[in-house]
Amino acid sequence: MCRLRSVFLSRGVAVNDGVYNPKGRVKWLAKLTPPHRRLAEWLGRQLDQLVPLREQAEKWLIEEAKTHPIIRKLATAPGMGPIRTAQVVAITANPHRFRTRRQYWSYCGFGIVTRSSSDWVQGKDGRWERSQVHQTRGLTRKRHPLLKAVFKGAATTVITQLPDHPLHKDYERMLVAGIKPNLAKLTLARKIAATVLSMWKHQEVYDPHRHQAVSDKA
Repeated sequence: MCRLRSVFLSRGVAVNDGVYNPKGRVKWLAKLTPPHRRLAEWLGRQLDQLVPLREQAEKWLIEEAKTHPIIRKLATAPGMGPIRTAQVVAITANPHRFRTRRQYWSYCGFGIVTRSSSDWVQGKDGRWERSQVHQTRGLTRKRHPLLKAVFKGAATTVITQLPDHPLHKDYERMLVAGIKPNLAKLTLARKIAATVLSMWKHQEVYDPHRHQAVSDKA
C-alpha cells in the first residue's frame, strides 16, 4: 500500500484511500504518465491479490486465538486486541522467562541504554583521565521488532481511541509536564507491556481500577 501511494506522490499526485480500491483506482491512474501508470497498475494488481490473503490470515489467527484462554484474558488490556495478543503470546511463549518487567522491556526494545565515546583523554601532565563527555541515551537495538510494534500500536490506540481511559489521562499529564509526545508514548507502551506481563503471570484479566488509583494519586 505504501509503495503504491509513493508512486503517485513521486509525481505530485495526492491520493486518498480510494486508490486501494480496484474500481476507484482507475481515475487516479489517468493522472500518471505511461511509465508510472504501468508501475502503479502492477502494484495495484499485487495489492488486490494480497488483501484477501491478509484477511484470511487474520481470520485464521483469530480462530486459533479463541482456543487459548490466556489470549482472551490478555486481550482485555488497553489497546490490545485478539491479533496483537496472539502475536505477543506466540513470541513471548512463557512470561516466566522474564523475572522483572525491565527484562521484558529490554526484550521488546524499550530498554534504555547509555552510549559514549572518547571516555579517556590525555591531560596537560600527560596522564590519562576520564573526560567529561555527554553520554547519549537511547533504546536498545537488541530487541524483537514485532513486539515493539505491537505495544507501540497499543499505545497509539489508547492515545487516539480511548480518551476516557486512565492511561490516556496519564499521557495528557505527561504532555502538560513538558514531556515530548514521542517519549510520553514510549512511557505508555512500557506501561502496557508491563501490564500484559503481570496479567499473564497472574492469569487475570485487566483491572482498570489499578491504573485509576495510580492516576488519582498523581
